[in-house]
Amino acid sequence: MSLPTQATLLFAGVGGVLVVATAIGWSLKRRVAAAGPHAAIDNLNARIHAWWVMVGVLAVAFWLGAWGVIGLFALLSAVALREYTRVSAMPPERIVQVLAYAVALPMQYLLIGIDWYGLYSIFIPVYAFLVLPITAALLGDGTRFLERAAKTQWGLMICVFCISHVPALMLLDIPGFEGRNLLLIAYLVLVVQASDVLQYVWGKLAGRHPVAPRLSPSKTVEGAVGGILSATALGAALHGVTPFTPAEAAALSFAVCLMGFLGGLVMSAIKRDAGAKDWGSLIEGHGGVLDRLDSVAFAAPVYFHLVRYWWTP
Repeated sequence: MSLPTQATLLFAGVGGVLVVATAIGWSLKRRVAAAGPHAAIDNLNARIHAWWVMVGVLAVAFWLGAWGVIGLFALLSAVALREYTRVSAMPPERIVQVLAYAVALPMQYLLIGIDWYGLYSIFIPVYAFLVLPITAALLGDGTRFLERAAKTQWGLMICVFCISHVPALMLLDIPGFEGRNLLLIAYLVLVVQASDVLQYVWGKLAGRHPVAPRLSPSKTVEGAVGGILSATALGAALHGVTPFTPAEAAALSFAVCLMGFLGGLVMSAIKRDAGAKDWGSLIEGHGGVLDRLDSVAFAAPVYFHLVRYWWTP
């Protein structure tokens, strides 16, 4: 099956789910809350609307090809880094932020675009980690220096380095899967985002025991287990659009869903420390871009390296 056919079927399937969800949300609004606002139903409909937009943007990027996907995720990284900067109160040194936004971010995605794995795999964790604190030190301000340097470096790691591993999946040379690497991206995003949604659903249905009540009271053991296992089953069922067997797809899905859950917990801890509920408000019903990409950011590098190690020559 060719990439256009597989991609079309995949997006058609997602679109079908969204059509059903839209109909359910509209029906609930009409029957239960026609007279006025209803927090839960209005939030549900806002989330469904946002999903239509997000799926549409991803579909357009796929249609534009490799550089369209790279450009999309570079833009998402820039927005995510801006949200992180605002919430975490990154250091005010103008030159450091210019280096982060205008040099490190575009350079990371350029290196991916030209397929220079030896450099894009270490550019931020080595060279940016050395250059940025050196630059800050040359400015001569030692006030809370370690904290300021760590915030900058952590922002680049999560918002740029980790997220950039999503488009980097296009560069993997998998025998028998040539020309279909965009499906690896669709698979990752779909499984991890489905895990987030299913954790929310299971948490509402059966959640009793918070995982970390001081960090994120809404994350429960029952929600995490139910959501991760359900998304793992979904990933196994979708193995046909990947180079993986059902068992391999299940194992990879479990790994990325677990990393996504743990990543969400880490990002909740950062927000809690900063006194913020969401990273932003760009996506109606979902918060900011980083609220939607936090689990993908933690899952993407693990997924990329597992696939690169086990499925490429």
